[in-house]
Amino acid sequence: MANKSEKRSSAGVLNKLSHVALAVWAILIIYPLIFTFLAAFKNNTEIFIGNPFALPSHWDFNSFARAWTEAKVGTYFLNSLIVVTCSTFGTMLLGAMAAYVLARYEFVGNRIIYFLFVAGLAFPVYLALTPLYIVVQELGLLGTHTGLILVYIAYSLPFTVFFLAAFFKTLPNAVAEAAMIDGASHTKLFFRVMMPMAKPGLISITIFNIIGQWNQYVLPVSLLPGGAEGQEKWLLTQGIANISTAAGYQADWPALFAALSIAIIPMIVVYTIFQRQIQSGLTAGAVK
Repeated sequence: MANKSEKRSSAGVLNKLSHVALAVWAILIIYPLIFTFLAAFKNNTEIFIGNPFALPSHWDFNSFARAWTEAKVGTYFLNSLIVVTCSTFGTMLLGAMAAYVLARYEFVGNRIIYFLFVAGLAFPVYLALTPLYIVVQELGLLGTHTGLILVYIAYSLPFTVFFLAAFFKTLPNAVAEAAMIDGASHTKLFFRVMMPMAKPGLISITIFNIIGQWNQYVLPVSLLPGGAEGQEKWLLTQGIANISTAAGYQADWPALFAALSIAIIPMIVVYTIFQRQIQSGLTAGAVK
């Protein structure tokens, strides 16, 4: 009885400490978000001299208009939307097919291919920037969204395959066998039976890929050079970095925070809408 009481008390202490850690982490995340959103509606004086959490004396929406038009955030936003949509679709299609084959079929070299994908998780992007630049340039895709989309797909595949392969292994064999007996081909089995069953995992990894690619900065800077014509192809992260540099000279900090808000809000909305699906996808494999 004494041992049980000690275990319960220690578990209670750990539970309280975990709640404290989560509360601290939440504050660290929420603090800059609130400051960013409020600063977007203030003027320079209120941002640097006033209380950072005080409401604006006058809610000025002109900073969003300046960021969207004068700073070309609207163009950068559309470019990011196109690139991330295409790259996420390609990543999920190729990643799901590769993960399904590696998880459900036995063939020579299966484990080698799988571990090569896993090894990609440990490969830092900074190490490959120079050779990656040369390869994309040789393909004639440097400074194009097509080249960037292909690179996004390549760098997103390792985690996608690693995550989905473990998920596909948990799906019941009886359903697949029944579909094959009914005359379903391997292609039909994958798209019509297995993918709907893997929906929670597919949604989870899709959201992770969207967020990761939306916030990517190093690859766009390396593969989408500047210049008058190049800037029209920039993504949102490049545009915000450019606004941040110019803000120090033009003193238009509200426009900078407005641009940051424009970049942050879509990801918050996406995560809020699909929060339950993400959680169920992350736990489904363990439960099964």
